[in-house]
Amino acid sequence: MARQSGTTVDQSEFTRSAEPFRRELLAHCYRMIGSVDDAEDLVQETYLRAWRSFDSFEGRSSLRTWLYQIASNACLTALERQSRRPLPSGLGSPDEDAGTRSATAAPESDVLWLQPIPDALVRPGRGDPAAIAVSRESLRLALIASFQYLPPRQRAVLLLRDVLAFSAAEVAGILDMTTTAVKSALQRARARLEEVTPDEGTVSEPQDPHAQALLDAYISAFETADAAALKQLLRRDATLELPPSAAWFTGGRAIAEAVRGLGAPGDWRMLGASANGQPAAAAYHRQPDGSYSAYGIVVLTATSTGIARLVVFGDPGLFRWFDLPQTYQFAPRD
Repeated sequence: MARQSGTTVDQSEFTRSAEPFRRELLAHCYRMIGSVDDAEDLVQETYLRAWRSFDSFEGRSSLRTWLYQIASNACLTALERQSRRPLPSGLGSPDEDAGTRSATAAPESDVLWLQPIPDALVRPGRGDPAAIAVSRESLRLALIASFQYLPPRQRAVLLLRDVLAFSAAEVAGILDMTTTAVKSALQRARARLEEVTPDEGTVSEPQDPHAQALLDAYISAFETADAAALKQLLRRDATLELPPSAAWFTGGRAIAEAVRGLGAPGDWRMLGASANGQPAAAAYHRQPDGSYSAYGIVVLTATSTGIARLVVFGDPGLFRWFDLPQTYQFAPRD
């Protein structure tokens, strides 16, 4: 679609042409940045830049490639001003002893934490099933955390080549690199990613009946404060992470901390959700007046042998991305 410089941009034409790429651009910016807040801002910036220069777009590349060029470079500029966004497990060894940090540890206010992203924001409507599967897999929470270990330009090359399947020549054009430099960066990025990505086994998707059953059982155990049921759901090598505190636990200590968070029956109510291609729950905590206020988003890593990882994002601000209110009126339990 070539355009002549100096023509008047028609808003409806731009919207019709560019809007279908919004979801995948949001997913790309999220993979680059690790924050749904920042990714949304960067997508808005991408569309604003594209709108301003749409009349001079000459079609030397596809519109999709052009939008990815704008978005990728906006992300690289943003990453010049911030450090990587970790999970607690990316900051040090787990807390195994009872005398160390606990689940009630104070938040680490100076850390920019990784955020989850709701599947509803980035789930492709339709397309090649294989490409959709790659896109969904590349949003897994552990992999997003691993991307953060890569230098920004290597991260961009890896995502554009291995996730989005752009050719080396296309990536070179998008990032203003030589094809040789792209191939070298990709090789280094793949090697580093293999070093830092944890092996979680086969992870079930939220729509998988087994994953849904695990999520339902997890919610039931928490809402009824059933410690025995929760222990049965967690693998013996399970991991528990608790941003915005730096506390995280593995094995028996993780199970003990998860059980300790149960409280009394009725202290917690949860709504099922999905995030990062994984089952999730929005947790509400009972207040003294009996109302329930937003607490955080819990992302589960569901496997055939149980829940391998729980990441509890104690940030009520995330609820707006899941289209959930800050207070919720739950029906009384039977």
